[in-house]
Amino acid sequence: MKTFSIITLGCKTNQYDGQQIREFLERMGLKYVPPAHNRMDLTVANTCCVTSAAAAKSRQCVHRLQKLTTGTVVVCGCLPASEGLAVSHPDEHTCCIGDRRLLAGQLRRIIRGGAATAEAEAAPIRPKPPDQAEAGEHGDATCLNLGPITRFQGHTRAFLKIQDGCDRNCSYCIIPKCRPRMESKPVDAALREAEILTRAGHREIVLTGVLLGAYGRERDSRGPRIRGSCDNQALARLLDAMAGIKGIERIRLGSLEPADITPRLLNSFRNNPKVMPHLHLCLQSGSDSILRAMRRRYTAADFLQAVDLAKSRLDRPALTADVMVGFPGETDFDFEKTVALARKAAFAGMHVFSFSPRSGTTAAGLAGRVDAKTAAERSRILRRLDGELSLRFREQFLGQKAAVLIERGGNRARGRSERYFMVEVTGGAARRNDIVKVVITSAGGGTARAKAARYVFSL
Repeated sequence: MKTFSIITLGCKTNQYDGQQIREFLERMGLKYVPPAHNRMDLTVANTCCVTSAAAAKSRQCVHRLQKLTTGTVVVCGCLPASEGLAVSHPDEHTCCIGDRRLLAGQLRRIIRGGAATAEAEAAPIRPKPPDQAEAGEHGDATCLNLGPITRFQGHTRAFLKIQDGCDRNCSYCIIPKCRPRMESKPVDAALREAEILTRAGHREIVLTGVLLGAYGRERDSRGPRIRGSCDNQALARLLDAMAGIKGIERIRLGSLEPADITPRLLNSFRNNPKVMPHLHLCLQSGSDSILRAMRRRYTAADFLQAVDLAKSRLDRPALTADVMVGFPGETDFDFEKTVALARKAAFAGMHVFSFSPRSGTTAAGLAGRVDAKTAAERSRILRRLDGELSLRFREQFLGQKAAVLIERGGNRARGRSERYFMVEVTGGAARRNDIVKVVITSAGGGTARAKAARYVFSL
């Protein structure tokens, strides 16, 4: 084999895995070619199945690859991990790898001309008790035996996965069946990888994980209440250490749970200016009855307590959230509670999405299904509110300075500020990956506008 391509679908964690696979194959001597090419010797489909729509998209991707390429197609990621064989018409050129621990070995076998072993197409993975874990399974297992990454191709910001796995079993979520083992990257390994990514030119590192706040734990033992349930010591210590790496300009965290917002974690934000004042929280609903049906481990009051704590410790932090509408049993009253909570929290941004029944989850069989028209209307209301709240948040910074990491260069450059909102920069031809100090001149239109004041950092 000489050439390969990879298509990755899904979240930041999956995107990191995709970069790992790419670099592993390059170290094996294969040359990367863009996915549009149809004569690759090997094509990897790194799939997602968090929703039924995502799973269907992943299957369509696999079937398209089977038709387009004459080479070997490897299907990995969450779809085969949760459902076993991920294609309805497997053939001798398709290999489904459900167990991540087998991925590196199977890829080596395929590249060297051998067939995939039977274990590669085994049933979906199941969690093991800690005393039965294989040697090396916990340690640096988040590398999947593929090795660390040295760059994040095509991105100014580099995603760095430090945690994998979830044992939460929220009623709507399939991920605990796809990634059941709780694994954390050792501090030394995470710091080495961050340093390598920085030397490659990435000025911002985004720490990601399936359950990021559980970093350092093999089980998520946090209870339903915030007070005293989790002290975030491991994640906070990692932030403190990473902020000391020379060359890193910014560190940002991926999604967190309300219980993760503790004084110790917020002290790491306060004490390290490199840690960006942006917290993305998983809300899902502002109704306690819906949160219970979702098997979330907090109440609306708990969530607002976390918001108040963050705002009391940090200077105008950007608080963004995931919000689901249309969960089975959600009434107009439940939805109104979500709207009220969003207003009270004054989010800087919301990711709004409708409930999608996912086979294999408890919620897929719940009664009280919300019709599509009602769910769409609720999404529209929340997205309109999102526009109002995000504008109000940006308006706080009119006339003030901000530092923008340029993602698209030119005379009308664009990039993200410390508080994550997008800024269009005029007054200078900024280059991609520059960090530019600007003065915010306008907050409207969904994107703030600013005039460049000076360059803080330029490659």
